[in-house]
Parts: sequence; C-alpha cells; structure tokens
Amino acid sequence: MSEINLLESVTAFLQRSHGHYINGVSILGQENETFSIINPASGEMIATVNQGGEAEVDQAMQAASAAFHGAWAQTSPIERGNCLNRLADLLLKNSEELAQLESLCSGKPIQLSRMLEVGASADYLRYFSGWSSKITGETFNVSLPSLKGEKYSAFTRREPIGVVVGIIPWNFSIMIAIWKLGAALASGCTIVLKPSEYTPLTILRVAELAKEAGIPDGVINIVNGSGARIGSSLISHPQCAKVTFTGSVATGMIVGKSALEQGLKRTTLELGGKNAAAFLPDMPVEKIVDGILEAGYVYQGQICAAAERFYIPSVHMDAVLTLLSERLSAMKIGSPLDESTEMGPLANKAHYDKILSMFEKARKEGCEIVYGGYALEGPGFFVAPTIVKANSAEDTLMNEETFGPIGTFLSYEDEEELISMMNATPFGLSASLWTNDMSKAMRMTSRIEAGFVWINMHTFLDPAVPFGGWKSSGIGREFGSAFIEHYTELKSVMVRY
Repeated sequence: MSEINLLESVTAFLQRSHGHYINGVSILGQENETFSIINPASGEMIATVNQGGEAEVDQAMQAASAAFHGAWAQTSPIERGNCLNRLADLLLKNSEELAQLESLCSGKPIQLSRMLEVGASADYLRYFSGWSSKITGETFNVSLPSLKGEKYSAFTRREPIGVVVGIIPWNFSIMIAIWKLGAALASGCTIVLKPSEYTPLTILRVAELAKEAGIPDGVINIVNGSGARIGSSLISHPQCAKVTFTGSVATGMIVGKSALEQGLKRTTLELGGKNAAAFLPDMPVEKIVDGILEAGYVYQGQICAAAERFYIPSVHMDAVLTLLSERLSAMKIGSPLDESTEMGPLANKAHYDKILSMFEKARKEGCEIVYGGYALEGPGFFVAPTIVKANSAEDTLMNEETFGPIGTFLSYEDEEELISMMNATPFGLSASLWTNDMSKAMRMTSRIEAGFVWINMHTFLDPAVPFGGWKSSGIGREFGSAFIEHYTELKSVMVRY
C-alpha cells in the first residue's frame, strides 16, 4: 500500500518559521540559533525551530501569571470546561492534519496518530472539562469551646496552584501535553509547555486551535529549546508554582531535585521503568503471543508503560518464542504514512543509537537473540523487532529500560518465584498478569509493586483511572480525581461568629 498524500495544510505548516507560542501569538523569539526537526523515516530535515532563551522563558511565564490572576481567574468553572470541550471539537475537526504532522515528526504509524494522539486526546479533554465545575472542599464541625456564646465553623477550599510548567517527552507530543494542560486548566491554573526538541511542531498547532476555542491569551504558552537550557530556566523562574514532567527516571530525578531546591515547588513526575508482563501456565501459547505483542511492541515499544520484561512458564517458553518469531517476521515495517504499516522507525537518531547499543550489550553478556537484534538497511532509524532470551534476572536487558521494540524473556517455575522476580526492580510504573484464573489473578495483584496493574491487557489507559508509578517510577498521579490534589492547594478557613 502506498503512502497517504500530505494535506496542503501540513505542507504549509512545515514551511512556516517556527519558534514559540506566547500570550496568544506565534513568535520566533530573540535568539538566532535554530534546531532541525528530522523525519525519522527518512533521516531528512522537514522543518527548523528557533531555540528559546531567558527572554522567551520570562515572557511566557509573565504571560501565564497575568492570565492566571486575570482573564482565567475571571472565567467561570463552567466556561473553563466549555473551552476544553471546544478545543476537543477542534482537535477532531483538524485530526488528519495533526495526525500527519505527528507521524512525520515521531515516526508513529498514522493509524496510531489518528487514534491515540488525536482521538484519545479529545476524549481526555472532555473528561477534564467535566471536572472544572466539580472541584470542591469540605465543611467541618469544630470542637473549640465557647467562652461567651460564640460559635465556630470551618471549611476547606481547593484553590489553583498557579502557573504550571509542563515538560513533554517526544513519544506522545500531543496526548501527554493534553494530559497536562487539561488538568491544569480544569483546575484553574495556567501553563507553560516545553516540548521535546524532537517533536515540537504538533503542540504549536494545538495552541493555535486553543485560541480558536476561546481560551484566553496567556493561559497556554510554549517555549521551545533544549531541556537543560529551557527546562531548568522554567523551573527556576519565580512564577513557577508546579512542575509536571513525563520522561526518563534519570531526568525526572534532576527535575524533582531542581524543583525542590527552587522553593519546594510542587511536582508530578511520571517516569519510566522496567515493566513486567507475566503469563500464568493456564494461558495457551497463542494467547500468550497475542499478549506479548500488545504489551511490548506497539509503537516500536516507545511507550512508558510498555512491558519489557516477559515472564513465561518454562513449559511454554520454546513454543512461545517460536510463534512470536513467526509473528514478528510477518510484521510490516515501513513508512509511518503507509496505513498498512505495523511498525515504523524509532523516533530519533539518539534513540536509534541507544537501541543498537542495547543489542550489543545483550550479545556481550551471552544472551540469546532469538529474533532481530539489528538495524534495517536503508534510510531512516529502523530496527527489527527483537526477542532476547535472558540468562538470568541480572542481565542488563532485564534491568535497564530500553524503550524500544525489545522483549527480554525469562522462564519461571512457580508463582512465588514469579512475584519475587517481578518486584526485584527499583522501578514500579506498571505490570500485567495474564491468566484465565481470576481468583488467582486478584490475589497476586495485591503483591505486585507497581502503580498500575492490568489483568489480561496491557498499556491501555482511561482518563477515569489514576495513572502513575511507585518507587523510582514517579511521584503523583495523572487522571481520575487524583489529579486535582496535584494542581490545587488546600486552604482551611475557620470562622467565629
């Protein structure tokens, strides 16, 4: 099947001069330095973006602060929700344009860009919009003694925390930005976003749609540039009240430490890990392989919650790896703009080099590469989906996050051994159990040390269900009602009358 034709609006957008979005206006900024946006399917430059600096950071933060105290504070909760709903409508109206831009920048297959980046983002916006008018406090019966007949009452208020800094990764540049701006705006906060240098274009277009949706100028701002330069400046800015970051554990720890040192600023850190998928002996081989493909190979494994450690009953291991090899060999790898493509390129050259180095680590440690383990010939950052059979739980690929299409497999004999191996990690973002025995699954679920556990599924998220990690995989929660605690401050009020 041939590639889809690019929309004229996509071609025109790529040809524009790109910089930042501040106070409702697209600007280039004062810096002369630019960085290139590379199509990972071809390795060719498709656009350039101006690097931001201290001037753009301060301008964006001041605009966000003015909107927080001004236009957005004067916008009723119901109208805030209406704004988010109108933005959701515009995402769907412009869905093909946004999906094509996303696939060009990230290498995500076009079908996933349409379904997840745009379709799911609209759903999340509608979910957050419903919360905008439902953020409440409590009232209390106070036990203070009355000295002269006076009485007492007390209540709490949830008040928006202020200007939020959102730092966005390259793997889901629209959807994760929507998670953060949806939560912030529904709570009454304003936001300054710092996209990844690899995928900054789509959220610039979303910001223009936000203005069309009636969101006041200054409520959503975007500053582009390097993480070390722009991210640190945003966090240290006096107007920053909170940082929400999605990315690697190592970078998240730097972000969290910086926010703490810059005045105990609040943080939500949604980090990665080394997620496990465990299949119990009652599962047939065909179902195990279906589960592995769902858990570990969607979008080239570049999903923070994707499984990388696979635990298979020893009795099934050989049959599972044989069938999985057959399924991976039949998978269509190609252009993300081809609607029949099942696996596209890795998102950028740096990540491509990392994945190749992980193949070499596996070989040096004597692991068996059952399938894959090599780069594909031709342009772009393509690698073969890979199966690694580990020697032991101490192997590098059983402990270090790969964030790619590499499944590492280890067999087990009994459930106690399985639980022990699943929990033997400093991380705890997600895990999954696959079995027909729901009683056993429910008993095992409480023993798994992870913030999100799936049964007979993996990676699927819903805006009503809180998401976040245990241990080194993060602090705080996205979605559900849990996000409210992280975007508001609790104020207690006591009255004597």
